[in-house]
Amino acid sequence: MINITKTWCGLEGSSDHLRYREGVHKRPVVVWNTTQQCNLNCVHCYARADSKTFSNELTTEQAKDLIKDLAEFEAPVLLFSGGEPLMRRDLFELANLAKDLGLRIVLSTNGTLITQEKAKLLKKTGFSYVGISLDGLEETNDHFRAQKGAFNAAVKGIRNCLSNGVRTGLRYTLTKNNLADAYQIFDLIERERIPRVCFYHLVYSGRAADLRLEDLKHEEARSFVDNMVKRVEDLSQKNNDLEVLTVDNHCDAPYIYLKLLDEDPKKAEEAMRLFKLNGGNSSGLGFADIDFHGNVHPDQFWQHYSVGNIHKRKFSDIWSDETEPLLKNLRNRKNLLKGRCAQCKFLDICNGNFRVRAEATYNDIWAPDPACYLTDQEIGLKA
Repeated sequence: MINITKTWCGLEGSSDHLRYREGVHKRPVVVWNTTQQCNLNCVHCYARADSKTFSNELTTEQAKDLIKDLAEFEAPVLLFSGGEPLMRRDLFELANLAKDLGLRIVLSTNGTLITQEKAKLLKKTGFSYVGISLDGLEETNDHFRAQKGAFNAAVKGIRNCLSNGVRTGLRYTLTKNNLADAYQIFDLIERERIPRVCFYHLVYSGRAADLRLEDLKHEEARSFVDNMVKRVEDLSQKNNDLEVLTVDNHCDAPYIYLKLLDEDPKKAEEAMRLFKLNGGNSSGLGFADIDFHGNVHPDQFWQHYSVGNIHKRKFSDIWSDETEPLLKNLRNRKNLLKGRCAQCKFLDICNGNFRVRAEATYNDIWAPDPACYLTDQEIGLKA
């Protein structure tokens, strides 16, 4: 995640103490896909969630054992995801346990099931943040979600959270089909006083693998960042609590740095310091995923590759195993990268970007990430 309001505007973010840590061994932020069941059927769902009931998902007792292990392992954050996590009946029981054991708990949801009563429960349980997916204005979002009324239900969920004091933000996945709406979503943020928005770049995994041709072109991605920073600069002057981030395309960091270098070299120097602390893509190192069946993945987009299963070994043991080939290579990837990624002068702040996108495009984990929109000249390659 790249905090635009911090690096561009100098405003502190609520999770910056986790994002920019110095001299501390990073335990992974853990995403747990609590269920594959969902009340929507989103076209870009990496989990291929569906409304039907799925078998062999973790029981309450198995989930409690997992949470206890994560707490002992000192994972900094447990993110309850899905499918739709609010369809899991024991969600609040499990979240209360995690909170009591000292884990910071976060919820990723489509927001359509958050009634006033659910919002009160979220507040009482102590969720530090609720991220609600919204991928366009009404018509666009409802198309993405394959359900009419999904937009209005999600906005109502956001209002219910905010009115009950739950820190809430938007999660917006960028594609060609909703790029125009992305520029207008700032109006919604300003009108509803939403304190946070994360713009996700598309990762070709799950159902999103079929959307590869709908990913932003390089010039579209650059243009979006250009326009976004202008709007963020304007909005941050009106709302110091606003937090805007981009996610899942780490070339955003050097692009922001280069823009700042032209406008404010002092800010650029501070941004570079933060980007180096963050280290770029941390799949398999600072980020982990546990799916509905207990399979452990380097991140939530590696659903096709498991590094172990918590039914056989504890997560802490799986994650600490330095002999697992994919984990070992992801943690020492710089000498394995090929092409432009291997030669890029910004490798220390990007870390090769997303290996899943490279694999999906070139059938080669170590090939360049096709979503990198920086020019050869910008990354330091000779003409």
